[in-house]
Amino acid sequence: MPRSARPAGVARSCLTRAADALASSTLTYAIPLLILTTTGSAALTGTAFLLEWLPRLTAFAIGGPLVDRYRADRIFRAANATRVCLIAVALAVLGALPATGPAVTAALMALGAAGGLLAESSYVAVETIGAQASRRAGELAHRVQAVQIGIDQGALLVGPLLAGALLLAGSLPMLAAVAGLSLIAALSVATAEAAAPSEASGPTHVLGALRTGWRTVRGIPALAWLVTGLVVSNLAVAVVQVSAPIIVLHAFNRSSVAMGAVWSAAGVVALAVVAGCRWGIERWGLWPVGAAASATACLACFAVALAPSFPLYAAAIGVLMAGEGALTVVLRTLRSRLIPASVFGSTLAVTILLVMLPFPVAGALVAVLPPTDLPGLLLICALLQGAAMAYALHGLWRHRASYALPAQQALAGELPAATRQPEQAHAA
Repeated sequence: MPRSARPAGVARSCLTRAADALASSTLTYAIPLLILTTTGSAALTGTAFLLEWLPRLTAFAIGGPLVDRYRADRIFRAANATRVCLIAVALAVLGALPATGPAVTAALMALGAAGGLLAESSYVAVETIGAQASRRAGELAHRVQAVQIGIDQGALLVGPLLAGALLLAGSLPMLAAVAGLSLIAALSVATAEAAAPSEASGPTHVLGALRTGWRTVRGIPALAWLVTGLVVSNLAVAVVQVSAPIIVLHAFNRSSVAMGAVWSAAGVVALAVVAGCRWGIERWGLWPVGAAASATACLACFAVALAPSFPLYAAAIGVLMAGEGALTVVLRTLRSRLIPASVFGSTLAVTILLVMLPFPVAGALVAVLPPTDLPGLLLICALLQGAAMAYALHGLWRHRASYALPAQQALAGELPAATRQPEQAHAA
């Protein structure tokens, strides 16, 4: 975005988001991979993934209302400080236990569950901070979101590779690195965002806040259609993610470093696509970019399921994550344009809760199915993904006047008055 539009302290804000995202990414990929390498069990790997994501749903449910009630920087700082304390306890416990065994597996699963809860609590907070910056940027909101998603994709690039490399030295160095990153995030946000005022005073009760968020999503048709499509699409992505360690290590006989390299390479591709989305959205609008991203992700999911070799499998994952990166830019831009600031935290919690719900479902599916059935599961998910995104894109096209920029509306012959949702008019 132009220098004149950049808020003060942007470098420190980027450091805050990058340290938090890298800590979360490293821990998320390391725990299931560590359990797979120490136990050799695909079922336990799927169970670890399931236990990582179930608490994340709780974090989504309570994180948004807490952000609406308290300042986002306070929730972010508390989540990262708690993660540092839990990792310190885990380091002491794992240091006193043998290298392998049921006790170590249980300790790692408990850490994965707690880490998932804290990772998403901090994500809801930092995403709210990012939405505040997007609203200040006005029609440049998509550029702000692209920068923030670029940071997240950078963490996706480095996190798995860092996890795989650190696991070669053992679980303790890996956990110490995550604790250090969390500490950097907590300290940097204290300076970067401590003066940011709370923009909302939404419902104080979790259930009431979630009902408000649900009504807001349903009342914004374009957002509702996109979220519906992404719920099914994310099931395919989640199955790819949770099955990847099993396929890479067992089916293709590669190492944990190769597993990290797959996702790091995917992050490189996704970074380039996210950067290009800024130009694409400005020239063609959200719907064409969303349609191209959806088609890319669906075709790549088919390729992942049918890949006969490791290089083709890695390439298909790269294309898949590129499509998902572009879809994320579209979703976040829609959220920042359409959701009123007074209920942003609650509505953000609901949207994240819905689109992340497939991840524990994927963990459960991989835990109960034999490894030989994973390609068939991926193929079924790809078919569902294609159908769901087709319906979602149809809904987005019908309601495109609600989110298109004024210049794009003029090109399409839309009336300027159609750009405002009833919720936005009420909030104004």
